[in-house]
Amino acid sequence: MREVIEKIRKSPLWRSTAIIVTYDENGGFWDHVPPPKEDRWGPGIRAPAVIISPFAKRHYVDHTTYDTTSILKLIETRFGLAPLGERDARAANLLDAFDFQH
Repeated sequence: MREVIEKIRKSPLWRSTAIIVTYDENGGFWDHVPPPKEDRWGPGIRAPAVIISPFAKRHYVDHTTYDTTSILKLIETRFGLAPLGERDARAANLLDAFDFQH
């Protein structure tokens, strides 16, 4: 993963890139907080995410409750696309983690 990220950081694409690193942790049994109840797809889980981008706020920790569909919501918002479903339509947007002014 580090090798791929470094290649992107050294490429001309970097200035318009956002990389979101997360994982799917089945069940959330390792967590000290019970998983939130979401929708017909089952309970959600807490999983960390790291945003790597020239637009990412430096040293920023966001305590907003997000969903994996928040990544999709960010893409939909950025490109003016309609939601694909009800879950991404309701998802919190990841925009707070970015600073597009600098």
